[in-house]
Amino acid sequence: FMRLLESDRTQFIYGVTSSFGPRARVTIPPEEQRSHAREFSFRGNWARGFGGGYLEERVVRGIVFARLANFVAGNSKARPVVAERVAALLDGAMPPVPLDGQVGAGEVLPLAHVLAGLRSDDLEEGEANPIANGSPVSAALAADTAWLAGPRLGHAEQVLALSVEAWRAPLDPYDEALDGLDGDEGAAAARAALRRHLAGASPDGRRSGRVPLSYQVLAGLLGRAHRAVAGVAEAARVSLRSVTDNPVYLPPDARHPLGWVTSTGGFHNAMVYPALNALAAAWADLTGLAVQQVTELRALGLAGAPVPGPGSALSGLADEARAAARPTLLPAAVNDPQDDVSMPVFSAHRREAEAARCLDRAIAVLAAEAGQVLLAAGRQPAPPLAGLLESVTTGRGRGQA
Repeated sequence: FMRLLESDRTQFIYGVTSSFGPRARVTIPPEEQRSHAREFSFRGNWARGFGGGYLEERVVRGIVFARLANFVAGNSKARPVVAERVAALLDGAMPPVPLDGQVGAGEVLPLAHVLAGLRSDDLEEGEANPIANGSPVSAALAADTAWLAGPRLGHAEQVLALSVEAWRAPLDPYDEALDGLDGDEGAAAARAALRRHLAGASPDGRRSGRVPLSYQVLAGLLGRAHRAVAGVAEAARVSLRSVTDNPVYLPPDARHPLGWVTSTGGFHNAMVYPALNALAAAWADLTGLAVQQVTELRALGLAGAPVPGPGSALSGLADEARAAARPTLLPAAVNDPQDDVSMPVFSAHRREAEAARCLDRAIAVLAAEAGQVLLAAGRQPAPPLAGLLESVTTGRGRGQA
């Protein structure tokens, strides 16, 4: 890269022969480009954000880890010593990164908090952007969400299976013979999970006739959640291995004997926020399904004293989940002549997390209601659900629940 730069220090290379951000049209004279690089501050006016809590420390560590992808693929305009400094951040405590106020074309605002302690007084030309310009925040948020989403979905499936047992719903909608009929791998995975939880369930006494739709469509809605979880995991997989430098250095080839540099927009991750939107919507629908199943179980009149929490509160919970699942779309930043599109991943992350919290609360109420119905009827669920029933009715076995 330095050979390329030395060949013509008047060529446009963002952040190297030009200034940063809204001042990108300002040309940096060749004799000032080294000092321009060393004047860059990772904190200064870049670090903004306010209120609303902070990212979990594990997510901040994930941001640092994702940033290191830029230094291993051969496209980074940085010396090994700079990569080593970024890696060394993992050896200490992570700085707090605010959740709110992180609105910009890319991720430089949250990255300024992450990199605040990084030494920058000896940077060479081009070395600021590989550190602070890219989309490692999106990659880390996707990875962390995927890590949490799998167990959350698994627990929801377990509780919904307990609800199937409490209502004595027919087991036919979860039969493996259906797996090849709809071509839906997500629904097939959901039916397989329900079959595991319901293995050994007694076929006797199953209700027929008017079976609530919340039990008939259970596999389909869980299948949607499986696809959404897989979508976030795929967005994380791709993002964690992506080179997102802007501008990025491409090594020499036949057309470019010294290599070349181009702006890529890598600071805007277009995969993660749609994946978070889809997951939030899946959580919201499962919340509504769980609330409806609570209503169906209460209508049986078997549980005796109702589970704390009136029906209106549960309906409000479903409304909260639906509101949280409103999709986060690409916002325009009309007051900025250069950065005219903002990065929406923080908004999508907040909405997915809120929808997930609504689902957790609804599933907890459903578990308690289903457990009370089974106890009142003197019935035991399918053997794989025995530990869950014990945990929700006696408080023991929480590790298994």
